[in-house]
Amino acid sequence: MNRGGSEAAPFRVLAVTQGIWGERIASNVQAHAPTDWKVSQWSAPRVIPPVVDDPAEYLPASLRPADLVLALGEVPGLAQLVPEIVRLSGARAVIAPIDRNESLPAGLVNQLRGWLEAAGVGVVFPKPFCSLTERTLGSRPREVEYDHPLVQRFAAAFGRPEFRLEVSGGKIVGIEAVRDTPCGCAQHVAAGLAGCAVEEAAEQAGMLHHHFPCLASMNQDADYHDTLMHVSGNIMKDSLKAALKAYVGPVPYLRPTGLVEKDASDFASS
Repeated sequence: MNRGGSEAAPFRVLAVTQGIWGERIASNVQAHAPTDWKVSQWSAPRVIPPVVDDPAEYLPASLRPADLVLALGEVPGLAQLVPEIVRLSGARAVIAPIDRNESLPAGLVNQLRGWLEAAGVGVVFPKPFCSLTERTLGSRPREVEYDHPLVQRFAAAFGRPEFRLEVSGGKIVGIEAVRDTPCGCAQHVAAGLAGCAVEEAAEQAGMLHHHFPCLASMNQDADYHDTLMHVSGNIMKDSLKAALKAYVGPVPYLRPTGLVEKDASDFASS
């Protein structure tokens, strides 16, 4: 996968993780990033209090230089370390995805945005992470636009899944995730759809997504009135449907036997 690798300067990404969710994302980005990316990882302490008085207690003396920080925290306390992580790494942008509201509540989102924007650092909060594109984040009806070149460079390679496929005889005979989800689920779905019948592919993609497994929250989300896992699954299925659109004909319109449609004059006289 080469998307997101057209810039001349190396793109330095620092993934800050705390547990399985973030570690899986960091591992996938490291393994499948464009060749001109340099991806490093720092594992934060698993236990960070809800209120952090001194960030230095939980941070190393130095961090690898970065252009972009992926803040993959699993407790709210980690978000309070992000401004100092940015200072230590020299990053100019942060992606703080929300796959679980418990890890980054709305009030803390507003605080973190204010801290970083005051320091001249761009920040986005894609909810869920796999909703991120080069122009938007979030899913309908919560989709919003953003504009930051470093985030866009990341989103060219990882975010909302995008597929390229080949169909023959009503079956998928070749499929590639040209933009992977950050966690690697899109590649997993693509591998599982080889040989799948076109009319069954969307539902099969939903099953593959669920059993990957998706680690987004199964709790009801107040913004979507749905679980973030379900929102993520719909993003996956919609992305596949978009790729299949050229291969799926219109739904046939069936006219009941003996039906005669009335014209406008018939309605006017009745």
